[in-house]
Amino acid sequence: MSLIPEYLSEYIDEIQPYCGGKLGELQQQAYEEGLPIIHNDVARLLAVLLEMTKPKYILEIGMAVGFSASFMCGYLQEGGHLTTIDRYPIMIEAAKENFKRMGVEDKVTMKIGHAEEVLAEMDGTFDFIFMDAAKGKYIEFLPHCLRMLRPGGIIVADDVLQDGRVAQKYEEIPRRQRTIHKRMNEFLETISNSPELTSSILTIGDGVAIIRKKEVMDKEDTNE
Repeated sequence: MSLIPEYLSEYIDEIQPYCGGKLGELQQQAYEEGLPIIHNDVARLLAVLLEMTKPKYILEIGMAVGFSASFMCGYLQEGGHLTTIDRYPIMIEAAKENFKRMGVEDKVTMKIGHAEEVLAEMDGTFDFIFMDAAKGKYIEFLPHCLRMLRPGGIIVADDVLQDGRVAQKYEEIPRRQRTIHKRMNEFLETISNSPELTSSILTIGDGVAIIRKKEVMDKEDTNE
């Protein structure tokens, strides 16, 4: 389901380039096989943001088959590094092979386990964080991510609009989806109203939130 009219979605898809080379082969294979990788329009958005921020250290939550991590490695500063987290053995093995295939295995550290548990034990500082894991857990990931995100750093959270269900009333949501609905709404409200953050929610892919950690509090805030 597209969040914008189909004709417009098709037009955008036609004019925006897909990846080339081995990364493009992986991208096409994943789309054909229905593997869980990011939409191409989300990849194009990441490309713009990564070129602007020029990160040295990237954290990814949700590795899947390693496409997005391999893609983001292409935008690291010289000597930069990417850390990625996942817990599903079949995805981890596929990602290992793809990191070798893309020639980025030396730039990637894989952490295995439930993301909220792995994040709680991590330290260090990251310039850019990409969330693309269990959507109902984003609100739990957020404090850990903000703790490790440098001032001025960026978080990108994918699939935040849930095919538009986030805008529906709680009672209209199927019972099996209500927990995710509640937690995603809490996440979006938190990033939208925190005085420490600047955020925007976009209707590309299945919804993308861009969050920037302010470098200093606004003058008005510091005088309160």
